[in-house]
Amino acid sequence: MIRTLITSTALAATLCLPAYAQLQDNEPTLSLSESATVQMAPDFATVSSGVVSRAETAQGAVRANAEAMSEVFDALRRAGVDSDDMQTAQLSVSPVYADRRQPNQIERTIIGYEARNQVSAKVRDTDRVGQVIDAMVSAGANNINGVTFGAEDTDEAMNEARRDAIAGLLAKAELFADAAGFELCGIRNMGESGMGRQPVYEARMMSLDVSASTPVAAGTLTLTATVSADFCINQ
Repeated sequence: MIRTLITSTALAATLCLPAYAQLQDNEPTLSLSESATVQMAPDFATVSSGVVSRAETAQGAVRANAEAMSEVFDALRRAGVDSDDMQTAQLSVSPVYADRRQPNQIERTIIGYEARNQVSAKVRDTDRVGQVIDAMVSAGANNINGVTFGAEDTDEAMNEARRDAIAGLLAKAELFADAAGFELCGIRNMGESGMGRQPVYEARMMSLDVSASTPVAAGTLTLTATVSADFCINQ
């Protein structure tokens, strides 16, 4: 369900008359901008999670990490996430240092190696996000980066926001004309600015207690359309 919210504040409004005018082709113009937003429910979530492993050698860290991540991928499949909706987002191996103080200097010594593997999983049932997180944690995931929500198709919602923004823009132009005592004679040009798509909502897990399903609220997505126009006027 889409709920429309009209933003009444103009981003820019400039009345161009002789004493304070910006003339285009020797014609006074009225320049206005208007925004409108729509809200829609998300239809998928992306969970970013992975495993950080340490060992005395790089090979040992990589081996331990691979074993743990294999369990995480299996857990995702059992939780209903399709293999095509899983993607490795980060894979790295780096030394772990310890600082040892020596007379007049600090010596850095490698004490082990750390392997990181991060997976991005697309959950198409937003009601199951908490269960998917729990499954990953139970399987060994120890690095949860967060959850983002999005929608596959935002075109209809964006078009609704554009229509509302244009309607608000025309109404505002009529208001200016009535209040200032001039007539509008047409639109010189019109455009859209910003392309304010915000089809992503970020949520933080409230708990990682695997004794109960992790609560995650999907919320709503907000999309904004901003249109502007220059109106020619008759004084």
